Amino acid sequence: MSFIVLAIIAVATASSLQAQTLRVMAPATVSEGQQFTVRFEVNDRASNFKGPSFKGFSTLSGPGTSTSSSMSVVNGRVSHETHTTFTYLLLADQIGTFNVGGASCVVDGKTISSEPFTIKVEKGNPQQQQAQQQQQNRGGWGDPWGRQPQSQPQQPATIDSKSLFAKASINKSNLYQGEQAIISYKIYTQVPVQQYQIDKLPGNKGFWAEDLSEGKQIKQYEETIDGRRYMVAEIRRGALFAQESGHLKIEPLNLDVLALVQQQRRRTGTIWDLFDDPFFNPQQAVQKHLTSNAINVNVKPLPPAPDGFYGAVGSFDVSGGVDNAEVKANEAITYKITISGSGNLMLINEPQLNLSNAFEVYDPQVKDKINRNDGGISGSRTYEWVVIPRTQGEYEIPDFSFVYFNPASGQYVTKKVAAVPLKVAKGDANAMQNVSSAKTDVKLINSDINYIKTGNAGFGQKGRSASPAWWFWTGLVLIVVASVVTVAVGRKRQAARKDVAGMRLRRATREARRRLKQAAKHLKDGNDNAFYEEIYKAIWGCLADKYNIPLSTLSSDTVRDILASRQIDEDKQKLILQTLADVDFARFAPGDSASKKQQIYDEALEMIASL
Repeated sequence: MSFIVLAIIAVATASSLQAQTLRVMAPATVSEGQQFTVRFEVNDRASNFKGPSFKGFSTLSGPGTSTSSSMSVVNGRVSHETHTTFTYLLLADQIGTFNVGGASCVVDGKTISSEPFTIKVEKGNPQQQQAQQQQQNRGGWGDPWGRQPQSQPQQPATIDSKSLFAKASINKSNLYQGEQAIISYKIYTQVPVQQYQIDKLPGNKGFWAEDLSEGKQIKQYEETIDGRRYMVAEIRRGALFAQESGHLKIEPLNLDVLALVQQQRRRTGTIWDLFDDPFFNPQQAVQKHLTSNAINVNVKPLPPAPDGFYGAVGSFDVSGGVDNAEVKANEAITYKITISGSGNLMLINEPQLNLSNAFEVYDPQVKDKINRNDGGISGSRTYEWVVIPRTQGEYEIPDFSFVYFNPASGQYVTKKVAAVPLKVAKGDANAMQNVSSAKTDVKLINSDINYIKTGNAGFGQKGRSASPAWWFWTGLVLIVVASVVTVAVGRKRQAARKDVAGMRLRRATREARRRLKQAAKHLKDGNDNAFYEEIYKAIWGCLADKYNIPLSTLSSDTVRDILASRQIDEDKQKLILQTLADVDFARFAPGDSASKKQQIYDEALEMIASL
């Protein structure tokens, strides 16, 4: 009896272990242009399947899920068996050896994973492929009235590299260090594109980059290349400023595109070929990975710079002056310099203001008005200095020289702000007490000696000292307490400013809810573009601040990796990634109904609340 019990336990354990295995069934070698299937099987019911990325292959369909159950009765004993299968239909469109990562799913509350595997794509044999195709045609050419094949009535859709591709272009490939260049990334397509997603942003080593397409509609137009007409969508546009000289390389942009392709019926040589019409052929969604071209740029160094050059490269003008040319000593005035034009405004170093010792000068306040449009970066940057004259007299704020490099002419240009005469009158006597060696003579008014005190003098008894009143001690204690509190608060604020991640975390939800409030307003007004833009910024901004992800590296893959590394609940991961996909799709293909937009809004609200 003990042996039987142990045997039963062993069989049950073996069955349980078998159910926890995710098996892969895939060919080790396929031919170029061949369609094949990859299946993942589990001997149990499974959910939350996450497939691998089939880079190097085109995904024609999948993952398709099927579940089968069987029951058997042997010697009066009933046994049940369940299988779950996840199937992909792929196309081998590149020659090479490709590594495919593992998949995962959830069985009985536990996550199981498959092993990675490798598929080798070899050059195909055209005669062998033709023979296989003829063998699949039941009717053949000799039977014009033969039945149309029922197993494979239609040929899976594919996209060739000339029908859909990505291209990067730059307006200048030979430029000076610091000069502005405009780069654009475009999708060229002859098939309808349902959605796209940037997989990897290009590496811009050696450049300062500014995004010019943020918050703007995607531009679409038609263009003819080598006699073929394409629909072009500019998906990203940026301004680049080279920070070093030499030969620099701009890395490609990687993205995934989901396109709708018309399925073609297989030619059978029968009367059914008469129905080979787009009306009878449905569209199929095909995912394709695109990579733009890399760009090589030659950057020339700047010639030796004269005095007054603060790193400005472009075309600029300068203006400025004081807000009041007649003041009293110890009264503050504002000296302002405004640099306007187009170029590397954000990279200009702080100008130096050289004044005499009669003035006290504070660090300038910087105000930017930056415009980002298709032509690049333009606008203005204003420096405002607070200047306090300490002694009376007539002074002059010297002229201000601003030097910039004009890449169009290849020369330095000097712009000047004229000198400003300043008349300083005598100020408040109390404020003048702290003035150091005066540069003007101090004249006494009325007489050389003034009475210290007039009237009857009061005398007290010698040897007795008055005790400080109670309010003196109270005030002293309050001053000490206030000083301690001020120091503590200051240190706390200083620590908070250094904690960039903490600051982003604290503002994440607040900023996201503010944008959702704006999105709700646009939803009510029917402004679709503004609605989707606010939803998009709310979600991506919240994720970037919540998990301290740099905006330059923010993508779906980055978010997926961060969520997995922080062991976020799988349901929450699924909600976040699904919401991102829905919003990206809606932004690329607008025109949804009000109920669909309300659904997008509710999903975004639920996702941000879950964070």
